[in-house]
Amino acid sequence: MSNATGAIPTIEWADFAKVALCAGTVLKVEEFPEARKPAWKLWVDFGPHGVRKTSAQVRTLYEADDLVGRQIVGVINFPPKQVGPFMSEFLLTGFPTDEGVVITTVDRPVPNGTRMA
Repeated sequence: MSNATGAIPTIEWADFAKVALCAGTVLKVEEFPEARKPAWKLWVDFGPHGVRKTSAQVRTLYEADDLVGRQIVGVINFPPKQVGPFMSEFLLTGFPTDEGVVITTVDRPVPNGTRMA
């Protein structure tokens, strides 16, 4: 299997199992004027994993009201990352397009914190 940048390396199941891809519900969205590129600050409820925050460059496709209440998929076991004055605690997943990043969402509700299998 390949893509425009070359072959995609094969990984073992154990490699995938290390990545905690979990469902969570967006609770709050705020402006992030200090960001270099247009971004939102999001607070997401990951159930037993707690409420975590992130900075996401998804403003070209999503208004704040489009995100609140939406169930998304995030990687919750990366170390926190400082983004300007804001500490990001998870990675919001999505797919880059020419128009902007399309957020990975859940088709049907699952309990917050459910891990992708």
